[in-house]
Amino acid sequence: MNLKREEMKKILFILAAMIFMAGVASAQTAKWEVPAKYKTMKSPVSLTDKAVIANGKELWAKHCKSCHGSLGAGDGPKAAMLKTPVINFSGKEFQAQSDGDIYYKTVIGRNEMPAYEKKIPAVNDQWALVAYMRTLKK
Repeated sequence: MNLKREEMKKILFILAAMIFMAGVASAQTAKWEVPAKYKTMKSPVSLTDKAVIANGKELWAKHCKSCHGSLGAGDGPKAAMLKTPVINFSGKEFQAQSDGDIYYKTVIGRNEMPAYEKKIPAVNDQWALVAYMRTLKK
């Protein structure tokens, strides 16, 4: 094979780009591991209390609705712009998670899911979001 230097550079560039994109895609779809201490974490507030749920709904409207949609179906106006698929919170897979799993993913975040520990600093408010997300069951 007698490739010119410029052709070889182009091929190497394309291969490097493909390898990079494959790595990005696999990192974004990798299983979201939750540390053990969060898996069994319990809420300091009642997740069935109507006032707590109402608070969570207000926080949802302010912080979550734009990506996750009004009812948590992953159909918010910003969802289409994300590289990572937004899951349906009303589905069995999401609802099967422990409260601590949901808390960790909401508060700590990962990749395109921002961390909310600074935007929503009150622990009771953070848990109010979990309470509201639990109401999104089908």
